[in-house]
Amino acid sequence: MNPITQLFAIRYPIVQAGMIWCSGWELASAVSNAGGLGLLGAGSMYPEVLKEQIQKCKSATKQPFGVNLPLLYPDIDQHIQTIIEEKVPIVFTSAGNPKTWTSILKNEGIKVVHVVSSAKFALKAQDSGCDAVVAEGFEAGGHNGREETTTMCLIPQVRQAIHLPLIAAGGIGTGKTMLAAMILGADGVQVGSRFVTTPESSAHQAFKEKIIHANEGDTLLTLKELTPVRLLKNKFFNDVMAAYEQDAGTDELQSLLGRGRAKRGMCEGDMEEGELEIGQISAYINEIKPAGDVVKEIVEEYTQLLKTTSLERLKIN
Repeated sequence: MNPITQLFAIRYPIVQAGMIWCSGWELASAVSNAGGLGLLGAGSMYPEVLKEQIQKCKSATKQPFGVNLPLLYPDIDQHIQTIIEEKVPIVFTSAGNPKTWTSILKNEGIKVVHVVSSAKFALKAQDSGCDAVVAEGFEAGGHNGREETTTMCLIPQVRQAIHLPLIAAGGIGTGKTMLAAMILGADGVQVGSRFVTTPESSAHQAFKEKIIHANEGDTLLTLKELTPVRLLKNKFFNDVMAAYEQDAGTDELQSLLGRGRAKRGMCEGDMEEGELEIGQISAYINEIKPAGDVVKEIVEEYTQLLKTTSLERLKIN
């Protein structure tokens, strides 16, 4: 039995990433109902909003779902309390030290998974008692590792370093890329960008439309002096590049970024001044389709490849 489907009691080893401003109860429940694992993106929610989202997700699906929780969130203790009170079965943590909260969550019977960008941090997650690890490559949207390690390089390195179930993320959104990740050593995959462009996603429609018209090279990992983030190019992105040309320091970059920039773009639909976080696979996405159809398409392509692809053709002598 697959380690990820067994750990989470789901049908397919496909996790929907908990993306800020994009991952509300409608998306999470749709993915869970389709056989994957839906996640609520708590990083863009006030504590009372998270509670409401959890309750709505419970009403919309009888399948397991989880919460993605950035550990640097200012009201982290309130989010933890809400998760425990609402008996959320699974928590994905990121952007912080997993040792701080993992034991507390596990003592409540909650499965804990931590998102990392290197084998070094994967080992720390394992040592902290996490149940699984997400290894996220350079291709991913949103916040990312400074090392710029691609998924193809990262997954084998993390697989070699840890014995926990491993979920691959970064540039994955098809059955082919899922199969590649599994061959590299992953037990499952986390998909983000493809789920942003679904009707169930809470992203603004203008953001979805911009994604499906994105071309190769339209995203870049930047703002490493603050927190590395992959952005879709727009006026704000150009302003950031102009600041770099003027040798802007950390304080100047922080001032340019300001507050609420991601909400402004991804949630409120300001395609010029907003921060638009999306992965490199955006160049592949060309339509808006239901989350359940995305899961089905990935699974069907993956299954068909397993049936028809003969690895014999890969022999080199």
